[in-house]
Amino acid sequence: MPSDQQSLTAGSGRPRSAAGQRAMGPQLLGLLAFLAASALVAGLGGLATANNVNGWYATADKAPWSPPNWLFGPVWSVLYTAMAVAAWLVWRKRAEATRPALTAYAVQLVLNLLWTPVFFGLYPALGTPALWIAFAIIVALAVAVGVTVLYFGPISRTAGLLLLPYLTWIVFASSLNLWMALNN
Repeated sequence: MPSDQQSLTAGSGRPRSAAGQRAMGPQLLGLLAFLAASALVAGLGGLATANNVNGWYATADKAPWSPPNWLFGPVWSVLYTAMAVAAWLVWRKRAEATRPALTAYAVQLVLNLLWTPVFFGLYPALGTPALWIAFAIIVALAVAVGVTVLYFGPISRTAGLLLLPYLTWIVFASSLNLWMALNN
């Protein structure tokens, strides 16, 4: 029996997607594309982090509420996965507001990509000004993620909710960045 999201194509016995839904093959490819985009951003960020986390960052004055370094990798892995799934949920709906929602998603992904090399990579060359530039980027990122949540929520409540831990983490990371800019 077909689900409420499918009906049988007349006389063929094959399921077809309901209006506004993409077929299963393209849906899977879409999910893989969003996961790949998140993995690319994570990987590029990891390159900037790996060279500096045991360098200048190890001896920097960090906020008293800074978590241990080992926690960042698992947290970001979960967040990047949730981000990709959220974007996929919006993409697959094909709603009228999908394009602006995914544009907001792309903007926040670019800002996310920019923050890590600025914060970790520019500090050895620029010193404290790099931390202030990174702070400006992460504040813009928080705003962009908030806008993305507002776009995603009406299209897919689940997608909007999936981004809330990410927004929370970005606000938390902003406080760490601000502390370091003020104290290094």
